[in-house]
Amino acid sequence: MNKKILIVSASFYPMNSPRSFRTTELVKEFSRQGHEVTVLISKDTTNHPKFEKEHNVKINNLGSLKYKRINLNSGSRIAKLIKRLLRRSLDLFFHYPNIEWMFKVKRRLRNEKNYDLLISVAAPHAIHWGVAWAWNKKKSIANIWVADCGDPFMGTTTDTFKKMFYFKYIEKWWCRKADFISVPFSGAIDGYYKQFHQKIKVIPQGFNFEELVINKEAYVPNKIPTFAYAGGLIPGVRDPKKLIEYLLDQKKEFKFIFYTNSIPMISSFLKKAKGKIEVRDYIPRNDLILELSKMDFVVNFANAVATQLPSKLIDYYLTKRPVLSIESYSLDKEVIKEFLEGNYTNKYKFHDSEQYRIENVCQQFLTL
Repeated sequence: MNKKILIVSASFYPMNSPRSFRTTELVKEFSRQGHEVTVLISKDTTNHPKFEKEHNVKINNLGSLKYKRINLNSGSRIAKLIKRLLRRSLDLFFHYPNIEWMFKVKRRLRNEKNYDLLISVAAPHAIHWGVAWAWNKKKSIANIWVADCGDPFMGTTTDTFKKMFYFKYIEKWWCRKADFISVPFSGAIDGYYKQFHQKIKVIPQGFNFEELVINKEAYVPNKIPTFAYAGGLIPGVRDPKKLIEYLLDQKKEFKFIFYTNSIPMISSFLKKAKGKIEVRDYIPRNDLILELSKMDFVVNFANAVATQLPSKLIDYYLTKRPVLSIESYSLDKEVIKEFLEGNYTNKYKFHDSEQYRIENVCQQFLTL
């Protein structure tokens, strides 16, 4: 039986982010299966009317943030330092500017009702806060609310600073209201308060495997070892420093390409690398996968925490290239040498890749 589904998110096509991919893939697949899908996002007049027509969905405008994050790219050194401290303080104490999403979602949901399923997508977690504020069993928006979380909020361990203690009351408030909380892998469960563990369902990130077909046999080895990493970098967590230092000490020819906007973490190595390291801007996901499929191998910096898993591993799986997985706290130098010599025996092992098929992911949501 076809369902009436509402999905609320701050990230959507054509944005390049894991949460955008999550929202967009769910919307497309639910619609392909014949369900009536409405998505509540920041609607633009350039891309989204065409998307609505192509995928037979309805996009309602959530609006965009009126209050922006403080720009750190202008002013003197002292001014930049003051602005950096102010931006961090506003985020730490008030979850600014993302807290504005709570008010926008609450206000916009007044016009939505009679859905079978509501899925709210975080981060930012203020999306869940807005749904919780609007959620009223007497005036039902939907029969079931699933709060989908890429990473924990209070339980995050990748941020330099812990969340302020009073946000735990907001987290427990929305967790009590949600019917289910979905997380991408089982390790993430420990990032949430134990009293809500019975509500948590593991539903991995999903993609349409048929939209992008990489011919594994078409790969041509590069003249020198060429490999790439795609995504954000975090000091001490997804940190390339030790690997880069080791590679440069080997005096061996290689090409290491970063698709990232975390340039400050790499810039200090660029002069010494003399062209061996290259930084490129983010590109659309399908284009990225095609580019990565031309590499000899791809690099994953494993999170040094048990509660968060890099979603890029699914993209890496689609490239059909071997994955060198690096632990931030230690280097297995023998394995790195093997990869540089074209021996991929110790590549990252993917398990049960079928779980990432978007058809299976959507079915897990529907069973709720």
